[in-house]
Amino acid sequence: MKHHKILDILRCGRTDLEIHLIDGLVDGRVSRREFIRHGSLLGLSLPFLGSVGFAAGVGGMPSLARAQGAPGATIRVANSVPAAAIDPVSVADSGGLLMLQQVGEFLCLDGPDLVLKPMLAQSWKPNDKGDVWTFTLRKGVKFHSGAEMKADDVVASIDRLADPANSSNALSVFTGYLQKGATRKIDDYTVEFHLDAPNGNFPYMLSSDNYNAIIIPADYKGDFEKNFNATGPFKLEKYTPKVGASFVRNDDYWGDKALPDRTEFTFFGDIQPMILALQGRQVDVITQLPASAGVGLLNDPNVEIISLKSVAHQQVHMRTDTDSFKDPRVRRAIALSIDRNKLQKGLMRGHASLGNDSPFAPVYPSTDASVAQRQQDLTQANQLMEAAGVVKGFKVTLTTERFLEIPEYAVLIQNAVKEIGIDLELSILDQGAYYGDAVFGKSNWLDSVMGITAYGHRGVPNVLLSAPLKSDGTWNSARFKNSEYDQLVSSYIAALDLESQKQTAGKIQRLLLEETPVIFGYFYDYLSATAKGVTGVHPTAISQNYLDRASKA
Repeated sequence: MKHHKILDILRCGRTDLEIHLIDGLVDGRVSRREFIRHGSLLGLSLPFLGSVGFAAGVGGMPSLARAQGAPGATIRVANSVPAAAIDPVSVADSGGLLMLQQVGEFLCLDGPDLVLKPMLAQSWKPNDKGDVWTFTLRKGVKFHSGAEMKADDVVASIDRLADPANSSNALSVFTGYLQKGATRKIDDYTVEFHLDAPNGNFPYMLSSDNYNAIIIPADYKGDFEKNFNATGPFKLEKYTPKVGASFVRNDDYWGDKALPDRTEFTFFGDIQPMILALQGRQVDVITQLPASAGVGLLNDPNVEIISLKSVAHQQVHMRTDTDSFKDPRVRRAIALSIDRNKLQKGLMRGHASLGNDSPFAPVYPSTDASVAQRQQDLTQANQLMEAAGVVKGFKVTLTTERFLEIPEYAVLIQNAVKEIGIDLELSILDQGAYYGDAVFGKSNWLDSVMGITAYGHRGVPNVLLSAPLKSDGTWNSARFKNSEYDQLVSSYIAALDLESQKQTAGKIQRLLLEETPVIFGYFYDYLSATAKGVTGVHPTAISQNYLDRASKA
């Protein structure tokens, strides 16, 4: 009763959306976890969430109230080689985005429990339709150059990413929702975003989920590698392409000053040398550890493993405009040939959850858990091949990247589809060759008949529903075109309440099981490794790593 009285009081002056969320908590339609998550999304302040008796902290993420370790250390990190120049507009690979994030910050931060936290923005709020969002900026934030960050910098940063002429990876997030010129300065510390269509999860598009969306000066000219000028707790000491980088504490940082004096990053071309470097105490941290390659470290007493639940996964696309895969029965047959339980327990050593051939991972609150999990069924798979007129099978090439456990996954798929008569040849390329220019016609990723592509974690499924699967998706390597699907995704994204999202999610999940343009076999836990005695390392499941609270025993 105490909580009910508090909630009745807190309804006063709230928008219809906020009252709906509060009422859902009261009558049990919304869980505490969902309330905290959606409250943060709609801009309910953290003090509000705390006033109803729930912990508002996100745990394991940057916070002004974290326990202090010993200051003064140099933290040494093993990192994959950035695939291209470090540029906030174009960076797309895990090695490059980790460099970007060392110095750059976002308007808000997506925590490991999918709850948004303020970062460079102090608060945000939608209008009643969800097509205009207003962000209030933090005052007193300085770029490393000494200039204060203001609304002009936010407008320029986001417009730069939303401009099709710049071919930013962020277009996969903004296309159809935020155009260049739709980000508007109200005053020096207030920015409005005028969307093409309502979007109930829009703040995630400006968060650490959208790894290009760090805020940089309005007058940025494309020379980021010269000075890495941004707002973060570390600033550049030295960057050497293909070799490594180092950063030092930013003593003018707006928040708590970083504990380490320095951070050093060494670039490696493969995971095994990283593991040897950690075991030899040459590095203190491996930012991302594949479960299959790092099995020897999982029980090493001299190593600490950080495990985060995530929606990161390896998408298996099949081009629906080719003779091999134009029939959805063939695509379903391939999906049914794969033993997902073996993927989870064997390939991923238990550090994964089962995928059900849609982006709706089990950790998403909006996922419809009533949709039955697809399991291996070779009898049904062979029947589908016969019904499709390819009982004798066919030969096709699967093209993919040499990254994490993907090559091993490719071999498992190769062996699985033999059972339904498909002769699968493998073409495994380095990441640069696989992604190419990352545009249709100039990319093995986007142009291959069949491929496996690494997709990182997202706090909401919007990008994963749109970019690789909508008819006009910028990452639609499957060439999937389905008007019903497009309409359902638009409805899901526009929904501002969890109940509506769940209803639409179930329809999307069932449609994708029928069509199966992409196989989502599993969603893997994000693993990082540190040497024993190294504390305060806070990775994210999207390959970022916050080191400002890191220390050594």
